[in-house]
This record gives sequence, structure tokens and C-alpha cells, in this order.
Amino acid sequence: MHTVWKGAISFGLVHVPVKMFTATEDKDVHLRYIHKKCGTPISYTRSCPHCNEAAQWEEISRGYEYEKGRFVLFEEDELEAIKPENTRTIQILDFVDLTDIDPLYFEKPYYLSPDQAGSGAYNLLLEAMRQSGKIGIAKIAIRSKSSLAAIRPLENCICMETMHFPDEIRSLQQVPNLPSQTNVNERELSMARMLIDQLSTSFEPEKYTDDYRTALLDAIQRKVAGQDVVTVPAAERTNVIDLMAALQASLEAVKTTPTDAGPAAAAAAPAARGRAARTRASGAEDTAGGPKKPRAPRKRKTETAP
Repeated sequence: MHTVWKGAISFGLVHVPVKMFTATEDKDVHLRYIHKKCGTPISYTRSCPHCNEAAQWEEISRGYEYEKGRFVLFEEDELEAIKPENTRTIQILDFVDLTDIDPLYFEKPYYLSPDQAGSGAYNLLLEAMRQSGKIGIAKIAIRSKSSLAAIRPLENCICMETMHFPDEIRSLQQVPNLPSQTNVNERELSMARMLIDQLSTSFEPEKYTDDYRTALLDAIQRKVAGQDVVTVPAAERTNVIDLMAALQASLEAVKTTPTDAGPAAAAAAPAARGRAARTRASGAEDTAGGPKKPRAPRKRKTETAP
């Protein structure tokens, strides 16, 4: 597993050095947007609609829109100055019963393992929570985001689940059409309870599967097997500077070839000039003496098999 965070659990004066690992993984099948015309994946660029141009990272700051179209801007050093001080500490504030927490508060689970020489303190906290039946409520900052967290034992591991703050949970009063009173028919209620009893069993997570993901993966495999595949076109080379440099180097090499040919080329040059002179002289004689008589065809040598 990849370590996503390193720090320590703090409760009282005890510090437990730990490493953090993500307890879940994304199994979603991610489909990209493809240009139908050529089969190329669509790319998204950082651009300014006002200037109608791409924006570089050094030209970008961050801002909060407090009114429509009006922003207050922050530079990175300003954001760094207001970050929590203990960004490497999971500070346990209270110990509570797990049943006191509505699952609505839970957000994302992580595994915590002992780091370096912290196995003794790690085992101490793990066993103390197991025997007491309590879990810790802590504060932690991960990637500049501060959140609540529940620290609890899970077999031989300490598990941490980030939690929403109370003001992040929407009130039930905002949900429309909720019944003000639960008036039900007793006979229907009895049948509903019987149905629940018949469907009641122990929780076995292995029997629940993502049917959509399975169907989508099967569809992808069928398309690949049937060669219903779109190939991304090769990008055209537009590096004119390199092309010009290669042409220039080739021209320079051609220019230096005659002078670098050596004695063999120098010796062959007079012979070539002599052959050229004889050819010109023969042409002149043919012109002066009229057409030449045709020569008799040569007899081919016949090879006799031994």
C-alpha cells in the first residue's frame, strides 16, 4: 500500500507514531470523452474566457466569490499562514460509544499502522479501546483540509474514519414531503415486519456485487474482442526547428564529401576525365564520317553440361 500521510496519534501525553493508508479503492470504470470525428480523447485546458487565451500556472491565483462576479484573492503564502499548526497530529479529544454516532457522519476510512519504534504505544491504544468498548473522536488535517475523525479498533489494526462536521450535515427540515405523523394500518405493518424477518440474515459483504460495473466490463471486453476499437491518430510532427537543423547538417555533410574523399578519389578523377574526352572524340568522328556500319551480332557462347 502507498503511504498517504505520516504523523502521530496524540491522547493525553501519549504520542503514537503512525502511517496512514487508504482503506478503500476506486473500482469505477472510467470512460473518457472521445471526439467522434477522429477518435482523439477530449482535453481540457486552463483558459480565461475574458482574454480568450490559455492561462499559465504562474498567472493563476485563488479566489473566493463572496458576491456574483466579485472575488477576494489569496496567494499561496497567505493560505499557508492560516493552515492548522498540527498538520501531523491526530489529536484525540474525547472517547465515546460507537453506537452514539450516526453513520451519516462517516466519510472515508483509513488504516493506521505503527511507524518506526511506536509499536508499543500503538498496541497499548489498540488494546485499551478494545477492552473499554470506546472509540476516539479526533481532529486531523489532511491535504489542507481539517476534519473530524473516529479512531477505533478493527481486529489487530487501528482504523480511522474521517467525519463531517455538524454544520456539514443538512437538516431533515430541508427534505420535502416528509410525513409529519406515521399512521399505518396494523395488518400491513404486521405483514411488513414478517417480510423483514424472512429477509433478515447476517451481513456477508462478499455476496453483494456491482452489477453495472460487471456489465460494463463485459461490454468492453466484447468490443475489444470484436475489434470495435477506435485508434487515436498519431500526432503530426511540427518541430520545424529540428527539421531545419537536420537539413542544414545534411547539406554541410554533402559539401565536405569531395574534399574529404582522399587519394583514391584523386586518382580516379583523371581517368574519369579521360573517358569523358574519348566519348566526346568518338561522337565527333561519327558526325564527320557519316553513319557507321552496323556491326555483326556477337555469337553467344553455349555452355555444355559436363
